[in-house]
Amino acid sequence: MSGRGRVHFDGITKMHGTFRALKGVDFEIEPGEFFALLGPSGSGKSTTLRILAGLDMPTSGRVVVDGKDVTAVAASERDVAMVFQSYALYPHMTVFQNIAFPLEMAKLPKAEIPGAVQEAARKVKIEHLLDRKPGQLSGGQQQRCALARAIVRKARLFLLDEPLSNLDAKLRLETRVELKKLQRSLGVTAVYVTHDQEEAMTLADRMAVFMDGEIQQIGRPAEVFARPNSVEVAAFIGSPPMNLIPARCAQGRATIAGGTLQTAVDMPGEQDVIIGIRPGAVRFEDGGMPATVELVEHLGDTAVLDLDLAGAAVRARVSDGPVPREGERVTITARPADVHVFDAASGKRL
Repeated sequence: MSGRGRVHFDGITKMHGTFRALKGVDFEIEPGEFFALLGPSGSGKSTTLRILAGLDMPTSGRVVVDGKDVTAVAASERDVAMVFQSYALYPHMTVFQNIAFPLEMAKLPKAEIPGAVQEAARKVKIEHLLDRKPGQLSGGQQQRCALARAIVRKARLFLLDEPLSNLDAKLRLETRVELKKLQRSLGVTAVYVTHDQEEAMTLADRMAVFMDGEIQQIGRPAEVFARPNSVEVAAFIGSPPMNLIPARCAQGRATIAGGTLQTAVDMPGEQDVIIGIRPGAVRFEDGGMPATVELVEHLGDTAVLDLDLAGAAVRARVSDGPVPREGERVTITARPADVHVFDAASGKRL
């Protein structure tokens, strides 16, 4: 893996008039890392990517790539390749011409272009489509053409803005797997914008979770899933998302509507908290809190249940054992290690 493609965002802010799109964004990306910017629409992730590409200027802060301040450097001078959601292919050019275009712009000797185009096309398995126009390609093939056009430049940064969102579910899955393999084989630093947490969880080595123009949490996907550091992150990561229930906590016990739960957090005194339990961590056991099954969704190898816990809505995932029926009265609990505790006022993890 090459040592190219180290990125440092240092206190980046972005104003659109009086609106603060980014409120002091800081992160570092290691060379060869697959780094995802994850968050809902309007959270600032695409703005961050555009600033990294040089397509937007920050209001304040610095962008450093490979130890060099590139904040004021033009996009064309940054040595980055970008793949957009829309693919941005030239409709009047063949696939070959589309892939060759960045090499022609970079004034590569004419004799070297066909070999470079063939190699890039082979890596994304479209070498048999080089004579076609984009209009004759499927969505997945257009996506591969856009990827080949990015690969061919051998840029130090590979920037991808929601590149799979126009593909159908099956194709997204296949392309996702290939994208990860491709990034590994190229050894290139990839920065990937998505609102799809499943995409971020499966592709990224690390990810930054954006909310309202700020990064809430950075970490490996498994870490962020296991220990979300705020209610906002907990509510966003996971499918179905984490159950979040107001409670009162004292000496490690949380009193919730209809019963108590043991937690692994031992805090002095009593305080209002929000208890988080992942649907897969809800256990059906005697002596738990009474609840009623309102809806059962069978999803093949698992079932997702909507429960009413003394007025609080709770979702549970059952992947083995008998599935309770709609209308049935059950008792539920969770292991202390699976009970997340957040401060009710600040929303931060305790």
